[in-house]
Amino acid sequence: MPKLSLSHFEAALLFALLTSVVLGVVTKKTDKERLSYGLRSFGYFVGVLFGLAWLMYLGHG
Repeated sequence: MPKLSLSHFEAALLFALLTSVVLGVVTKKTDKERLSYGLRSFGYFVGVLFGLAWLMYLGHG
């Protein structure tokens, strides 16, 4: 089996994607609501990811 080597950023994006898919599937009833909620939650995850990255960058300074 090939070894998977992801950077921290790639792993965080993969986590955000998979978590958003699961949240969209299990919390909404129609396909339109699932897609909308999944995309919105993915956007929130990515936004928080960049926000925390900047806070750590500025705090480390």
